[in-house]
Amino acid sequence: MLSKKLLIGFAALAMGIASAASDYKLELTQATQVGGTALKAGTYKVEMQGDKAVFKSGKDVVAQSSAKVENGEKKYSATAVSTNASKLESIAIGGTTMKIVLTQ
Repeated sequence: MLSKKLLIGFAALAMGIASAASDYKLELTQATQVGGTALKAGTYKVEMQGDKAVFKSGKDVVAQSSAKVENGEKKYSATAVSTNASKLESIAIGGTTMKIVLTQ
């Protein structure tokens, strides 16, 4: 009985940590297109919500796009974006092995 409670406690803790770590700060240095929405240069918070990347400015949702998470072999030293013709393609999350790939 104690082991079940302990297991449930660890599962709840792990889920709490995972959900707390699902938003990331992103600074865009130039206007960038995300899922049909033009974002001005500035600081945004990116959250993964299921299979979507949601971009927020303050508490307001300003853009969203379908996305998937990929894990690399090495940690990225800094957060970096990859664009093609001003369209955001991916975000490498600094300090992690995680990359958010937009699947527009």
